[in-house]
Amino acid sequence: MTRKVTCFAASSSRNSINKQLVTYAAGLLDNAEVEILDLNDYELPLFSVEREVELGQPALARAFVDKIQSSDALIIAFAEHNGCYSAAYKNLFDWASRIEGKVYRDKPMVLLATSPGGRGGKSVLELALAQMPRFGGDVRGSVSVPSFADNFDSDRGEISNAAIAGEIRAALARLMNDD
Repeated sequence: MTRKVTCFAASSSRNSINKQLVTYAAGLLDNAEVEILDLNDYELPLFSVEREVELGQPALARAFVDKIQSSDALIIAFAEHNGCYSAAYKNLFDWASRIEGKVYRDKPMVLLATSPGGRGGKSVLELALAQMPRFGGDVRGSVSVPSFADNFDSDRGEISNAAIAGEIRAALARLMNDD
């Protein structure tokens, strides 16, 4: 059975290393219809209750929620901005959560993160691991990729560190397992 997997980097950077990572991971999936979203396609005004009253549910927020709801599984690669989510992801998530409180609707997911530094986005990944279950995420695996430039071959578009590549493959196998 082919599963529909929605993937995105939780970053608005056009040259996001997390987008490179999520694209690599998506390319490892067999028997999957993969869609890679770009958060720049879902740019919204900063969320506030007053804006929500004024605007209602913006079409772009609804479109994002619809993408999540129509998928069978998710892969998200989190950019770390000062130990937290990027503003672009947090804002989109805030709007989406007003439409659907359990944004991720019990979807199986793999969470990834990378950064140029040695911690590889571990702070934001820990935050995501703690929060995703509260918003309906069924986390099947997570991998932090430290020192992205040292562990990713940008010319080939793949992880060059065999141990990290194995961790990602194992997480994806759990994602695609129907248990």
